[in-house]
Amino acid sequence: MKGSVAEILTRLTALSQELAGAFRPATIVEIVARVLTEQLVPGRLSVMLLDVDSNRLVVTYHNGPRPATTDDPLLQLALRRGPLVFSDKVAARAAELDVPVEKPVPSSWLGVPIVAVSRTIGAVAMEGDTQNPMDEGALVFTRAVLAQAGIALENARLVELLSSGKREWEQTVDAFNQAICYIGPQGAVRRANRMFAELIKLPVTALPGRPWLTLLPPSWGESIARLLTPEGANGSVELRAGDRVLLATAIPAGEPGATVLLFEDQTEKRRLQDQLLQSEKMSAIGQLIAGVAHDLNNPLASVVGFSDLLGEAPDVPPRLAEPLAVIRQEAERASAIVRNLLSFARRQEGERQLQSIRPILESTHQLLKNQLLAAHVELTLTFEPGLPEVEVHANQIKQVFVNIINNAAQAIATTRYKDGGGHIDIVTRCEPDGLSVNISDNGPGIPEAVAHRVFEPFFSTKSEGEGTGLGLSICLGIVKEHGGDIIVDPGGAGSGRGATFTVELPTGVRAGLSPLAGTGDADATTRGGSPERAEHLRVLVVDDEPHILHYMQATLESWGHEVAVANDGSQALKRALMQPFDLIICDLRMPRLGGREMFHTLARMHPTVADRIIFATGDTVRGDTLQFLEELGRPFLQKPFKLDALRRVLAGVVKVPA
Repeated sequence: MKGSVAEILTRLTALSQELAGAFRPATIVEIVARVLTEQLVPGRLSVMLLDVDSNRLVVTYHNGPRPATTDDPLLQLALRRGPLVFSDKVAARAAELDVPVEKPVPSSWLGVPIVAVSRTIGAVAMEGDTQNPMDEGALVFTRAVLAQAGIALENARLVELLSSGKREWEQTVDAFNQAICYIGPQGAVRRANRMFAELIKLPVTALPGRPWLTLLPPSWGESIARLLTPEGANGSVELRAGDRVLLATAIPAGEPGATVLLFEDQTEKRRLQDQLLQSEKMSAIGQLIAGVAHDLNNPLASVVGFSDLLGEAPDVPPRLAEPLAVIRQEAERASAIVRNLLSFARRQEGERQLQSIRPILESTHQLLKNQLLAAHVELTLTFEPGLPEVEVHANQIKQVFVNIINNAAQAIATTRYKDGGGHIDIVTRCEPDGLSVNISDNGPGIPEAVAHRVFEPFFSTKSEGEGTGLGLSICLGIVKEHGGDIIVDPGGAGSGRGATFTVELPTGVRAGLSPLAGTGDADATTRGGSPERAEHLRVLVVDDEPHILHYMQATLESWGHEVAVANDGSQALKRALMQPFDLIICDLRMPRLGGREMFHTLARMHPTVADRIIFATGDTVRGDTLQFLEELGRPFLQKPFKLDALRRVLAGVVKVPA
């Protein structure tokens, strides 16, 4: 072994300093191999370490003429008995211990286990020659080197465990959707995940050691400070970051005074809750409208019916002609209002007619004229010659135009056009399959990030309380049901123009019409005959409203028919079974026995009589009512109905033989 005792101690001291800065097992092994080689000059050197996964020794370093193996009998003996050296006559001494020796036999051999915390974690095996034999001095030096190496390897293992634990913690908390921040007792951030770093727009590495108060928005300071107090432990507070809504929760950590802050994004959840609340409100409004409309339809049926009856009477004094005409006109107006309420409360087609788009747009202009003048907005209408007629529900299509024009006027109001200069141009053009209505404004246009969402239900750029976000969604639904489409050109963004909405409508298409479309008013379905048919019919009228029974009886008898009346289903059922009727006009909703129950009873007892029932109802909003009428597949009268609709029903009746 080279060097004096002082030199050897110097080398061991330098080794300890070098190992103190090594935290990788491979680096430690390289240092140990270098020191042993320089000091002992072995002919063969092998370093083995314990593999944690397999719990077996593996060769991590080897230098020599022959391959190293962990199954070397001499090495296994050293592992069992502790440090071992054969300085001469290796074969003979091994034979004494009954240990076979590999060929060729070395002149000297040394084996020392690497121990850390009373646990063998590796081993070193060396062979010497005559010039550099492995002796007791070499054994002492090797043991001293490996004692330090064992400590260094254990430290490296602990560092690796710590690093691995840190990586696992980071990977785990980074996988959470919540932003997490660990705050120490002194208010400094110790750890945080990437979601928290993204929330405050700083790198993760820049967070540890910084006071939480300097990282979070100032508006959050007071709320977070309350959470960090003992009274705020396990509490929550709602925070806002732009359009985002966050729920911050404080969870006490194991260390006294330390807290884990958890920030959960509630934006989508809140949006869904708001949508659900708005949907429930709309549903409640729909139910309210349905009830009000039903209650209005019954008295309106009497007003419309009697005004029609008096209008046809030949003996009405001339001085009453004009008042009667006003009554009829106002009754029809009230009836239209009720129908509009019903259309709002349910998604249905209503009555479609083949008509020109021009009067619809002109009436829309008249409707909004004063409102646009007050907003200093000028509206112009341009119609291309030869426009085809379209089959539309006028009120529904008018609702589409009203909504788009209102949106354009509101957009203009946000710009410089306070004292004039605002323009909305509506140009209607012929298209190969129909027509298009282009509504353009000179407002600011629609931001690109918003343009693709304008038709989303509940999406709105207006301030809270100024809009539900349903307008354009409903408009698109109406146009789609008519077989058309709405296309938006956002404009703005340096284009020098505002937004343009193009409503495309096809010609001669009754897209999506339901079997009940148009039933009610003058469109009750017939089964033959003509409106002028005047056969003597036996008619049973069933209704719980006395005025409706009165006017129906008076009207039908004035037309020469025989009429019986019943004020509920029970009474009507008895009469229908006792005497034949050509037609039974029955209200759906009545006390005691309703029209539906009466129909099902007759269908079981006397199906031919049940087939003669025509229902009259002021309620087609409720899903069960609409489903029943659709399944029945028969015409019905929608209250309030005109006498023309009643005539068509009578014209289709096949008289029962006497």
